Amino acid sequence: MPRKRPRRLASALILVAGALVVAACGEKYPNSTFTHLTDFNTIIDGLWNRLLLLGTIVFVFVEVLLVFTLIKFRRREGGPEPKQTHGNSTLEITWTIVPALILVLIAVPTVKAIWQTEAKASANSLQVQVIGHQWWWEFRYPQYGVVTANELYLPAGRTVNFQLNSKDVIHSFWTPQLGGKRDVIANRTNYIWYTPDSSLAGSVFNGFCTEYCGSSHANMRFHVYTVATADFESWAAHQKDQAAGSLLVAPAAAAATAPAAATAPAAPKVASVAGIKVTPAQKPAPASTVTPPSDGYVFPLDKMPAHTLPQTPMPVGDREVKYDDSLLGQGDVARGHDLVTNMAHMGDVPCLTCHIIKGEYMVGGKQMFNDDGAKAPNLTHFATRHTFAGGIYKADAPTLARWVKNAEHMKPGSLMTTLGNGQYWPSMKQTRTTGLDDRQIADIVAYLLSLK
Repeated sequence: MPRKRPRRLASALILVAGALVVAACGEKYPNSTFTHLTDFNTIIDGLWNRLLLLGTIVFVFVEVLLVFTLIKFRRREGGPEPKQTHGNSTLEITWTIVPALILVLIAVPTVKAIWQTEAKASANSLQVQVIGHQWWWEFRYPQYGVVTANELYLPAGRTVNFQLNSKDVIHSFWTPQLGGKRDVIANRTNYIWYTPDSSLAGSVFNGFCTEYCGSSHANMRFHVYTVATADFESWAAHQKDQAAGSLLVAPAAAAATAPAAATAPAAPKVASVAGIKVTPAQKPAPASTVTPPSDGYVFPLDKMPAHTLPQTPMPVGDREVKYDDSLLGQGDVARGHDLVTNMAHMGDVPCLTCHIIKGEYMVGGKQMFNDDGAKAPNLTHFATRHTFAGGIYKADAPTLARWVKNAEHMKPGSLMTTLGNGQYWPSMKQTRTTGLDDRQIADIVAYLLSLK
């Protein structure tokens, strides 16, 4: 019986090794960083392959030598006492020189890769400012005057230079299939650049925050769409437009044509919410004076692979947000616009205190904040996005309604106010006795989904 144990052990080891080999040949992990989709990843993958090769050679050599020594010099019954050796200059010099040579073979390509990836991006690069917030991503395109959130559009074949900053704690920006991660810090600007291969037009990739940043760290994601140059230009031109339904007359133009103060009509009464003066709701502007919906490129939802679609389940139990979905088809865009832009009359700080909707002006004909002071995602063209809430939810009506009703239950730590009447407000540790009913939420959802 004892003689059979080594055979059984060997059989088990062979079986396990075979299973590992088969598993390694399975479906490719969709978020793998071992790709050649950008110049950055090509450099890093080449360095990894070299280090893996050298490490494997050293490992095999050492293990073979070790096994040989164990067998050749094993203790034998009746064998002589092993010869005692004290110092061997040749051996000591050899095991000093050989590791030094190995380190040189490792250091040279490593330093070369560092110089390549840390060099300045080319002058004609697309500039993208990446700003990390708890727990969502803000993307700014200063060359185009575009600001968006959680969805990053890049032209395939063009180098992109990312400027990384944080509004709060340390985050880390990483799109595994496109480029290495880089920390996003509040008091320091970091940079990373790469060039998506020109063959990637029409592709989408997952992005993540990979530095623990608080309770919803795992819920801080984003998507990268690599598109043809013409499609990117179409997207950017559209994103620069004002929001659909906003006034066409810009504040500067209005000021230039305004009558003298002596003949100006009386200013409308204002409400004050949390010390902020807010113009109350006015009658809807004539259709000829508002921005009509316009078309621009949007990445096709049906072209998104399954692994890039949000799979976050709805909260259950104490955190379940109940909503009557039958009301969603009855939402009114005009009423939703009034609620989003002038919620002061309900006793709540207006949505545009934190969000920006380009073209909506609330105080003295000007937006209350610009994007530098925004505390929440820019909503100007919200309906052109396929995800929201840090990329964890699909941007569909039922999910959006529950988010508006109680964002903190949908995403722990969310800074968005709980708006639903009768909802428990976690950060305030109280149940709301005022707020929006389901019909009003349906109106807000209808308005947000009209911002195309």
